[in-house]
Amino acid sequence: QVQLAESGGGLVQAGDSLRLSCLVSGRTGNPWPMGWFRQAPGKEREFVAAISWSGGRVVYADSVKGRYTIFRANAKNTVYLQMNSLKPEDTAVYYCAALGREGGSPFYTSTAAQEYKYWGQGTQVTVSS
Repeated sequence: QVQLAESGGGLVQAGDSLRLSCLVSGRTGNPWPMGWFRQAPGKEREFVAAISWSGGRVVYADSVKGRYTIFRANAKNTVYLQMNSLKPEDTAVYYCAALGREGGSPFYTSTAAQEYKYWGQGTQVTVSS
């Protein structure tokens, strides 16, 4: 079955950087649009970034725009989230998600969690001030 495995989380100080990875396994065929979401304690899960299957379109939440970069290596079945200039408010469990379909366009992305069919277990990111 399809599995998503995040890695790269940890405890860092404000201003530091981290790179999260999400490995997709258990499937063959064309790649899917992917997304990153996060959930802080006591808050609802929120959209962070999304990338089309081709990598030709990326979308970011306003709160991370200019600091985070989403990219992918389809040959490695891996999607990454480079996080720079981290802030304490970025502290959360970060989840990667796979749409589960191609989306009909090389540039299709989605910011809606309910559109994503497969989810990883999450990786904790903690940013101290």
